[in-house]
Amino acid sequence: MPLRSYKATSPGMRAMTRSTFEEITTDTPHKPLIESQKRGSGRNRQGRMTVRHRGGGEKRAYRRIDFRRDKYDVPASLATIEYDPNRSARIGLLHYRDGEKRYILVPHGMKVGDVVIAGNGVDARVGNALPLSRIPLGTQIHNVELVPGKGGQIVRSAGASAQLLAKEGEYAQVRLPSGEVRRVDMRCMATVGQVGNLDHENQNLGKAGRSRHMGRRPEVRGVVMNPRDHPHGGGEGKSPTGMPPKTPWGQPAMGHRTRRNKTTGRLIVRSRHRKS
Repeated sequence: MPLRSYKATSPGMRAMTRSTFEEITTDTPHKPLIESQKRGSGRNRQGRMTVRHRGGGEKRAYRRIDFRRDKYDVPASLATIEYDPNRSARIGLLHYRDGEKRYILVPHGMKVGDVVIAGNGVDARVGNALPLSRIPLGTQIHNVELVPGKGGQIVRSAGASAQLLAKEGEYAQVRLPSGEVRRVDMRCMATVGQVGNLDHENQNLGKAGRSRHMGRRPEVRGVVMNPRDHPHGGGEGKSPTGMPPKTPWGQPAMGHRTRRNKTTGRLIVRSRHRKS
């Protein structure tokens, strides 16, 4: 999935790169698996802005993805590879032998016509889904569950993969893309392989307009605001923050740890914040 660049007919086109989309086989989604998606533009149910710098952008229809992979022991062939505006990965439409159709995340190296299957006794081949207890050590996996039966919650973005390191009792140790090593219940399902669309991280938007199309609004630095608007604001001319970095509401930022989850914190074997 290479990237293409453009002849510099404008400053915005000079550094712009985008995918060639050569792996996409159709531009028409499967209608029974799409639904409307209401955008909140960073507002909560009271209409108050809780996430800044969000709004606008192109309208999107949501594609229902099968993150559970709970259709056991029924072979399915990959019929199409499609673009999904809601995620960085490509999605593929599976045609099951019994006639049902579902979307999944397309792993790297999988092509139209390939057959995949989910279950306890299936082979650990790319695209197959099986419990961690049945996957060989060292295997690359993605779409990993954290709660058995809940569906994959982590390692779902383009180019992401985790590695199964060890199995101890009821838990398996998995190294996540961030470098964190975490214990996961052995009954949790995972899909073998690496998520496709590897060149996604190498794209250059080239101009601000492409960010606006994605629903991202401009961000303003705190140091250029007034003191009443941001702790970093004020001063004559360009000035440093004069304090440890803070949010607009005065809370510590940039390095201050805010995670206080004792329930799942005990499952972290090696933190992603370790010093090298």
